[in-house]
Amino acid sequence: MADATASFKDVPELFEVELGEALTARTESLATFRELGPPDLCHIVKSTGRTGQRDIGSYHFVSGVDASSSASLAAYINSLTYSIEDNSAWFSKSTAWKVRNGCYCCFNAFSRVDIRVDVKIPGGVIAYVVDLRGERHEATPEIWQETYLSALLRAILYSDDPTYWLEAYRKLDPITTIEGELRFLQAAEALFMKGWQVGSDPEIQVATVVSNHLTAGVMKYFGDSGRCQPAANLFEKLAAREPEIASLLARSYIGMNEEVKAVQIMSAAMKHTPHSYTLLHVQSDFLRSKGRPDWALKLAKEAVNCAPSEFVTWEKLTELYIDSKDYESALLTLNSCPMFTFNGRDAHRALVPAKVHLPFQRQIGDILPEKTKSEDDAADPALLRLPAPGLRGTWARAYSLLTRLVSDIGWDELLKTRSVVFVMEEEYRMQKAQADIQKVVTSNGARDVNENVAVIHEDGSVTMGSATLADDDASTRGMTSPLSESESKTEIENGLNVSAIPIIRVSSESDTEREIAESIRNGIAEQDEATESASVQSMTLEKPVQAAAGEEPELSQQSNSNQEAFSFTNKRLCERWLDNLFMVLYEDLRVWTIFRAEVAHFKTQHVAYRKTGLEWEILGDLGIRLHHKEEAKEAYQRCLDTSRYSQKPWAKLLEMYAEEGDITRTIQAAIRVAAYQYADYTEMTYPTLIARCFFKLGQIHGHAKISFTLLSMGLPDPILKIMDSYLQYGKTFKVEGYDF
Repeated sequence: MADATASFKDVPELFEVELGEALTARTESLATFRELGPPDLCHIVKSTGRTGQRDIGSYHFVSGVDASSSASLAAYINSLTYSIEDNSAWFSKSTAWKVRNGCYCCFNAFSRVDIRVDVKIPGGVIAYVVDLRGERHEATPEIWQETYLSALLRAILYSDDPTYWLEAYRKLDPITTIEGELRFLQAAEALFMKGWQVGSDPEIQVATVVSNHLTAGVMKYFGDSGRCQPAANLFEKLAAREPEIASLLARSYIGMNEEVKAVQIMSAAMKHTPHSYTLLHVQSDFLRSKGRPDWALKLAKEAVNCAPSEFVTWEKLTELYIDSKDYESALLTLNSCPMFTFNGRDAHRALVPAKVHLPFQRQIGDILPEKTKSEDDAADPALLRLPAPGLRGTWARAYSLLTRLVSDIGWDELLKTRSVVFVMEEEYRMQKAQADIQKVVTSNGARDVNENVAVIHEDGSVTMGSATLADDDASTRGMTSPLSESESKTEIENGLNVSAIPIIRVSSESDTEREIAESIRNGIAEQDEATESASVQSMTLEKPVQAAAGEEPELSQQSNSNQEAFSFTNKRLCERWLDNLFMVLYEDLRVWTIFRAEVAHFKTQHVAYRKTGLEWEILGDLGIRLHHKEEAKEAYQRCLDTSRYSQKPWAKLLEMYAEEGDITRTIQAAIRVAAYQYADYTEMTYPTLIARCFFKLGQIHGHAKISFTLLSMGLPDPILKIMDSYLQYGKTFKVEGYDF
């Protein structure tokens, strides 16, 4: 076990049980990395230099380190030698630990290999490549360029992903100078046509030259700061070689407010690539922003025809149907979306460490609550069991469309629309029951016409005789004697009951009918009370598994007509996954309506409504999902009144305040978010949520006003330095608003 003097002062570490086990686990996991790969792994071996003292190994994850050469990676390992705790003195008996050697591992997402740099202190530097089979190869300049770009893309795309979390993960600034940005653009241009090899977002089924992690990284890096000019220059050069890249070029010009030029580019590109769904989507988004959803809808339909196997084309069409208030078509289109298995970001195989060292920066962390478990970290099981937060990829995007539908038209209307366009289970069973009745009636009529019928006896013998003479027990015969009309009806009803087909008409003694009658009476009573009290209204939320009221006239018409079977030619079957999403939405709405009814009740009683910190956080997330922004903001603000250690409510409020243009509250929330990030070793300025919100405010008010507001708050120097670093980035890269 390592003692305290073997730890770094300000770098997180996971100590190994067996020396070198982290490197072995990474080598064995290389074949499982599907796309960009996991963050870089930095493995360190420490020694005291004394005989008999066992060396210890530790490791941490890191992104943002310059991976363009072995020298830059070796420099990072060398910088760690100055971070080791030095508690020894001339009178101390303890032996100082020193970094003996280190190994930096960086995954190349283009060639699917791991490049490693071994550093011996003192000694030399050895760089080599490890392939998926664990064999070593020499590192070439092409491999280094691919590795450099892979590391940058991971740093950009993993920077503020809330779903991707690793213990002892250190995030550094990937690009800090104009020269570094130019190198990034040069590498992106050289490897752009290979971009599809690094994979794409989970919503994209097939990565293409314009839909992949490389293009996503470029658009995120330049788009978050509103600096689309460098991206446009890059795509301008590439579009000459690949016309499909015109969609990215047009999007960049729209981001620069050069809309006329963007339209000209789209017009010219359509002549060369008329079947590019990305180009059609850019045009559709542009028309949508100009208030022409009808024209945008036509383009979205064409995009679906061009790429029917892509989720994003159907998603775009659904959104435009919702904009056009054609909710039936929106639901049918959503039902047609192709759903893909979600593959999360690549991650290392989890190892059990011998010791975890997570140093805490006291100067910054003083404004945060204690990182200890408390009663505010507990929550009602009903809230913890909500299934919606677990949705990922296409499932989460489809659920978002469903919540937008229910936000526009309400739950009851959504169920009615659902019953209009989809075959409901009750309808299907009714049709099946009606078909069975017709079959039985037809067979009885044919039996009356025929005088002689074949009778199968218990011993297996067959005789010919009249149906009226069949007097054996019905349970041992293939056919029975003809029954009277009333007996025939009773037999049909009994047969339907036995075969578990839903009852069409039952006797007054039936328990099932009594239950149905009671539920109907209760439902009517609930509806009457719902007009009087909002709290009762919350309990009358209709389950989506029940048939909608709009089906009843059809069923009555069906029962009166015996000539032809019920027809579903104008309806479709609902996909099972969409049916499940309706149940997920029902659970969300049920919990939300109960919550709002409780709030209303407590307000009328003038009693404080209390929840734990985690419960307020879950309710805030629920409000965001269901598009109740003001109620969600209130829930997050209530969460801040508790002692819960959580970054999420501050981050959500930061986005809301920035959207509203509230400088003071945005900065107050940004200070807390920055403190949480630094406590989790996110020592980067851009791209981050804070930088994005600051730059959004800067476009309206200017960076000078943000800077003066920061100074007026009298912040401690360490915190003021961190907050000022976001504005310094804007000044260095000339983000809009930096000069006023």
